[in-house]
Amino acid sequence: MEHSALLFALIGALGIGAQWIAWRTGWPAIALMLVAGVIAGPVAGILHPHELFGELLEPIVSVAVALILFEGGLSLNFRELRRTDGAVTRLVVLGVPIGWALGAVACFYVAGLVWPVAILFAGILVVTGPTVVLPLLRQSSVAARPRAILKWEAIVNDPIGALCAVATFEYLRRVGEGGTILAVAGSLIGASLVAGLVGWAAARAIGWALPRGYVPEYLKAPVLLVAVIGVFVLSNMVQQETGLLAVTVMGIALANMRLDSLRDIHPFKENITVLLISGLFVILSASLDLAVLQRFEWRFLAFLLVLLFLVRPLTVLSSLAFTRVPWNERLLIAWIAPRGIVLVAISGLFALRLDRLGYGDGSILVTLSFAVVVATIVAHGFSIKPVARLLKVTGAVEQGLLIVGSTPWSRALAEQLRQLSVPVTICDTSWQRLTPARQAGLATYHGEILSEATEDRLDMSEFQVLVATTDNEAYNALVCNEFAPELGRDNVYQLGSGAEDEEDERAIPASLRGRALFANGHGVEEIVERERRGWTFRKTKITELFGFEQARAELPEGGDMLLLLKAGGGLRFFSHARRPIPQPGDTILSYVPPATGRARRVKEEVAS
Repeated sequence: MEHSALLFALIGALGIGAQWIAWRTGWPAIALMLVAGVIAGPVAGILHPHELFGELLEPIVSVAVALILFEGGLSLNFRELRRTDGAVTRLVVLGVPIGWALGAVACFYVAGLVWPVAILFAGILVVTGPTVVLPLLRQSSVAARPRAILKWEAIVNDPIGALCAVATFEYLRRVGEGGTILAVAGSLIGASLVAGLVGWAAARAIGWALPRGYVPEYLKAPVLLVAVIGVFVLSNMVQQETGLLAVTVMGIALANMRLDSLRDIHPFKENITVLLISGLFVILSASLDLAVLQRFEWRFLAFLLVLLFLVRPLTVLSSLAFTRVPWNERLLIAWIAPRGIVLVAISGLFALRLDRLGYGDGSILVTLSFAVVVATIVAHGFSIKPVARLLKVTGAVEQGLLIVGSTPWSRALAEQLRQLSVPVTICDTSWQRLTPARQAGLATYHGEILSEATEDRLDMSEFQVLVATTDNEAYNALVCNEFAPELGRDNVYQLGSGAEDEEDERAIPASLRGRALFANGHGVEEIVERERRGWTFRKTKITELFGFEQARAELPEGGDMLLLLKAGGGLRFFSHARRPIPQPGDTILSYVPPATGRARRVKEEVAS
């Protein structure tokens, strides 16, 4: 019992540890999790998932994949789909059959599989794996449209690939009983429609019950998770492998109902997805059998090359021909197609079934599927950033600062950061308040930052830090609380005392507001007063000879250090809860009294 508990802890430590290392280094998290699982499993012999889970391994993997697909479906908004210029529809309607046909030819002529097995495996290969694509997109700076296309394709095609394999297998199983392709296709289409209706009906039921208070707040997330598992199992009872389609439809339907109740559940379901992806990749890579991998042949290497450089590019480029998607974006989409958990899980399942039908090549699917997963994860995981830069299909090259509230102080801050080559955007609901910022050449956004329409018009992935500087402290707290889950609690700041007396009934609780700017937590009124008295910003470069202690010693009385610009472009603010330590090459931006500011500017001009 204790040994099993230790192995469970090991799976979690390896998965989350790989995610943390990926965050620190910028390496692909999926590749690191794959390596961690291989080392713990077949190399070191510490982790044996088949022994640990037994017969529960397959249902655990299936349910986990269903939950991941559901969470992915919740992120698919039809407004985002409209911005893809029909690319997703083409990749599903045209791309799936084209990729299936080209993949079958490659499996037969290059990998050497018999036609029935080649067709079945090619059907599975049309998936691009949301368990892999979503983490890759999260770590890269791909532009909005190709990112949306890759995300939609990965989530929508995952259940379709499973259904392609089911259709092929059912035909092979029934061909000896006089079954026809039309009969198999008809029954499968009927089962898929039933599964889609089950998912849609479940979404409608949840969308009806949650806003009306039929489910208490503390049970909303558990009820949703149980409903997803129930829909998955129920659909699979109608037709095997249609459960993935049902939960995907359920997620997409809920995502487009605009339920306020789901906003509170989002952090929870995102955390669950991260845990599931981390655990599943460690478990599946630890399940690798070195004896099976030893059956890898040189022709399989040729098959991988054909899959990467011929099948996927031809599928995408032919599907997106004559669309408004630019060529550089088409080429990126044609290259990025990593496979993941679904490919391995479904291949292993059908390998056993094909063996029972007498197709000896079925066992080779396990070797090929892992080879495809490893090859695509390594190739696409390590290349997505340089390829995106080469094709000029990146979003913001450097993440910057979003300032909510156009005031004299915030515009002065934005001007200072622009001089330091930091991208800055000022957002405000008033066109008049934005006029001075526009006249100064600063980037602006006119609109309500909390509006749903802002999600379509402002790409938050371009910003690493948000600062709320309006004259309404409660509104600042609301903005920070809204974006804290997306940007991180330590990356949302506001004007307002962080040292307020929490027992004061008028004080906004620290848990509801952003980090207070300045170590002394100056409030809105105090900053307005200092601005009226002519306080200014001062830049100080830290060097080997002029360190942090000297910079702090030269800070005039009453002056405050505001932020630290790292040599690599990162922004770190000085707050009541955080005091970053500068290193040589970093720049400190301080807020100082007027006389000192003028003297310092004269000194800088003389030095220059």
